[in-house]
Amino acid sequence: MRSSLEIYDMARATSRVVLQTDDLIEAPNWHPDGWLLVNRAGRLVRVPLDGGPVAEIETGFADACNNDHGFSVDGSFIYLSHHEEKLATLYRVPVTGGLPERVVTAVPSYWHGAAADGEIAYCARRGGRYEICVMQEKEVQLTGVTGDEGHNDGPDYSADGQWIWFNSDRSGRAQIWRMRRDGTSPQRMVESETVDWFPHPSPDGAHVLYLSYPAGTLYHPRDLDVTLRILPQAGGESREILRLFGGQGTINVPCWAPDGSAFAYVRYAAVD
Repeated sequence: MRSSLEIYDMARATSRVVLQTDDLIEAPNWHPDGWLLVNRAGRLVRVPLDGGPVAEIETGFADACNNDHGFSVDGSFIYLSHHEEKLATLYRVPVTGGLPERVVTAVPSYWHGAAADGEIAYCARRGGRYEICVMQEKEVQLTGVTGDEGHNDGPDYSADGQWIWFNSDRSGRAQIWRMRRDGTSPQRMVESETVDWFPHPSPDGAHVLYLSYPAGTLYHPRDLDVTLRILPQAGGESREILRLFGGQGTINVPCWAPDGSAFAYVRYAAVD
């Protein structure tokens, strides 16, 4: 078994297995209608919550999808990042599948979050560094307005739509930050010795889930001993809720159940 797709129940503090496979699967999203989306071998796959048969979603020429994908808030569209000439290009398709429609002209662009008003947030290399960008009618680069150097990644919207949470190494290592949706008021929300990535606010406004790597880890590799942690969405102390073998692919994108009662994640087995 290479990949184990699992659901963590917040109230019970327990996990259950949805799917185990020898394939490498990554980055679960939770659709409002109650099923999970993952990527596998360059394609997107629909996984029932009860562990029933999986089904590949038609994405036409987009056959090199990475783990930066997810839904519009109403669940009608899937955003995907498809590699063209080794550069991630951001498209969307109907949730039932179809021909991809290009959303962002510039590359590389890696989708990470969607707001209720249709705005999307993504990570993009612009001007030689990685920025947090948003788009409705045109691209707006947010983290560049702070004047800070560093790698900025993993944007996701707070439940009230007022904040974008993200990770940034502007303090020397990747830590969890948030900023207003216009890029103002950047705030460091976690100060730790670990290397922290991919914050995901829960839809009920209670928690922010994120992934912690051991101190000294560079970027967000796969196949390490990591922890999943949560902190209050209003700010405060974080706490560990799960230890696992994982990393890249575990929770790259929004993974909460619509009511915030549970989240999906992937743990991995070591490969010889």
